[in-house]
Amino acid sequence: MPIYRALLLTALAALTACGNSDSPEQQVRAVIDKMETAAEARDVSGLAEHISPEYRDSSGMSAEDAARYVRGYFIANQSIHLLTRVEQVEFPLPDEARARVLVGMVGREADAASNWDLAADLYEFKVSLRQEDGDWKVTFAEWVRK
Repeated sequence: MPIYRALLLTALAALTACGNSDSPEQQVRAVIDKMETAAEARDVSGLAEHISPEYRDSSGMSAEDAARYVRGYFIANQSIHLLTRVEQVEFPLPDEARARVLVGMVGREADAASNWDLAADLYEFKVSLRQEDGDWKVTFAEWVRK
């Protein structure tokens, strides 16, 4: 019997180690980092996996509309470099987060591929996220150009 008990304890310890022990704020920040990485890689599906099916933005776009918009942005911009700074993360409810993120966007337009014409902008994003099936998903976003 002691060997079974040792195996059970080892299995439980392994399962616990696999769990996400990061705080909710660290998890939200990780999602923002993953979205930045996906955007720089021009990976629409990588971005979309962090968007809730219930997503709506300040312009009324749905998750599907936002994916189309991002696809168009990637077509228009040959390369994208982002500098992000998470200014604030707060939790009005245990399963809801609100973040304020400054994003510097530098992109080379597709028709400017042979020269150094770069487009650079600074935006402030206000993003709401909700925990869905254990993952933080973006449910709302609004942004203003600074």
